[in-house]
This record gives sequence, structure tokens and C-alpha cells, in this order.
Amino acid sequence: MSSTANLPILMTADEVATFLRTTRIAVYAMVSRAQVPGVTRIGRRILFRSEDLLHWLDQNRAPSPKEEAAMSVTIRPYRRGGWEVDIRITLPDDSEHRQRRKAPVSSKSAAQRWGEDRERNWYHDLTHPQPATEQKEVPTLNEFAPRFLDGHARANRQKPSGIAAKEMILRVHLAPALGQKRLDAITSEDVQRLKVRLAEKAAKTVNNILTVLNTLLKKAVEWDVISRMACSIRLLAVAKMATRFYDFEEYALLVVAAKAMDERAYLLVLLSGDAGLRSGEMVALEWGDIDLTKRQICVQRSAWKGHVASPKGGRLRYVPMTIRLAAALRACRHLRGARVLYQDSGKPLTEKAVQSLLLRAARRAGVSNNGPHMLRHYSASRTITG
Repeated sequence: MSSTANLPILMTADEVATFLRTTRIAVYAMVSRAQVPGVTRIGRRILFRSEDLLHWLDQNRAPSPKEEAAMSVTIRPYRRGGWEVDIRITLPDDSEHRQRRKAPVSSKSAAQRWGEDRERNWYHDLTHPQPATEQKEVPTLNEFAPRFLDGHARANRQKPSGIAAKEMILRVHLAPALGQKRLDAITSEDVQRLKVRLAEKAAKTVNNILTVLNTLLKKAVEWDVISRMACSIRLLAVAKMATRFYDFEEYALLVVAAKAMDERAYLLVLLSGDAGLRSGEMVALEWGDIDLTKRQICVQRSAWKGHVASPKGGRLRYVPMTIRLAAALRACRHLRGARVLYQDSGKPLTEKAVQSLLLRAARRAGVSNNGPHMLRHYSASRTITG
């Protein structure tokens, strides 16, 4: 074993003892104190990896006279207590390097040993540089968008309406403004320019767009596409607006007009105004969700453009029925299918048809109509006022 090139990959304790010019007992003592690296246990045998052993010897060797002249360690009191280690290294190319650190030990002798050990490791790192790792290519926002939609929105089984909203925001707002930028090049200034671009949009709309961008960049960090976000995204302040809803007289007029016009319109007004159901929840309502004996509705699904998913918030809820709502449901009981509401053609009612029926009823009653949500707001106000 005079030449290190002839060393076996795994060495026995006797071979290590001969190589280190020591005894087998001393080798086992170093193993028990975890002082020697590369220990491999195979059954009851203890073997040593020669590569790790050679590296350990190189790290712990005494510096050569040339290296000794090129390195120096100075210990001086640290201004806030403890010891400062000042390391200076001059490489063969005459380049000078310096490090000053506070030693993590309390005594001067320990600080000297810590500094000398750090000096050896630093000299080795400077004279044996690691090969530069190839930088991975960072995709642009347009390139990453399909992966974000598939790996986040669809993989987490978000509602079809939520996925469609993200697709629209990416296509209409984010792609034109930031689509050609790499994800790690989207800066805080770019975000501010996006806000200026969206100046005519409502603050809530701008916040929805910024939230999608923020989630997309956070997923890129989580999936190791980029190391960190290069921007900070701050949402706009949203002023609280007054909620528009029907008063008791307007709602009474709307109920009378809807009843005179169409049994479906009458049922829609009561489901939204008396029970507080949303448009998609009324479209997806099935007879199995209705308990006429307990006068109770189980709201457990919502429809959106033909897709049926869980209601907003992802949780079902139980809603009490008024006497007139229960009577209206009994009166319109049918055998067309599981759904409660159908069109004249026999197909299930759509959200667009719901809005059309409520708009016609509002016009007939002579009251304003801003969509089914006005009826939900009335239902909430009726609940609060008792």
C-alpha cells in the first residue's frame, strides 16, 4: 500500500492501521469516538471507504511551508466579548483573500484552533473550486401558465368556475402585460405597472388578478422552478360599498308579479328571497335535497355552465323553508327528473334563464333588478331584522 492509487475501495481495520502507521486497537478506538470517516458496517465486519479516508487525511494534513507562508490566522478580542478570527490567504496567483469572523468558542486557544481549521478548509475550497453548476432555464409566465392550471387548479379539484376565472385572468390580463417575462424577472415595478394598466378596473377586480399572479409565483417557488419571488405583491384597499337590496314592500310586489307570470319565476323568487339560495344552487337543486315534512332544504351542490360542483365555500348547509315556499314546492312537484327547475323544452334550467325570469318579474313589478344577489341580500336583511 505504498501508492494510494492501489488502495482498495473498502479497507479492513488492519489495512487502515498499516496505512495510518498505527495499531488495530487505535483504529477501533477512533471508530468508537467517531473520529474516522467512511465507516461501513457489513454484518459484524467494519470496513472503511478509502476515498473518504484519503479526503479526511488531506483535510487534516499540516500545511506545507509554501502554504504556511501564504496563510495567517490572527486572534484578537471581539468588541462585544469573545474572540475575532482574522484569516488571510494568498493564492499562488498572488490573489489575496480575507475573512473576519467571531469565533463560536469562548477561550483564545479554542478560537485559534477553530480559525486554523477554518483556514485549512477555506484554502482547500479556494484551490479546488467546484465546477460551476449549469443554471436551469426559467420559463416565462406564458410557458408556465398551463403547468400552473393543471398542477394547481385542476389537480386540487377546484370548481370549474374558479378554473375558468383563472384561465380568463391569465389570458386577458396577465399574458398581455407579463407573458413574455421570465418568472424570476417579474419585479415589484412590473407589478406596479400592471396596476396602472388596470387603473379603470374596480379595486376588487384588480385584487383578483394580483392574487392569481401571487399564487402562480408562489407555486413556481414551491416546485423549484425559481429560487424566490423577485417581487412583492400588495393588494389594493377595497372600500366597503352600501349593499343594495329590496325593502319589504318591493319584495312583496316582486312576489305577486312572479306568481302571476310563471310558477318557475315564483319559485325562483321564493328560493332566493325566502331561503337565500344562489343562482347556481337553485339550478342544481334536486327533489332529494328537499324535506317538505321538516320544511328544510339541504344545499349541497351548485351548477355553473353545465358543471355541477359543491356550493360556495365547499360545505353543504341546511336552510329552513317558509310556509309559502313549501307550498310552492308541493304545487310544482313533477316527474321530469331529479332537478326541481326545468325549461319548457324539458332541459334543466340554466343560470341565464334564471336571470331572465327574475328580470321579467322585476319589470312586471316595477322594481329594480341587479341580479339574483339582490334577493339574497333581502333574505339576509330579513333574517337580521327578524
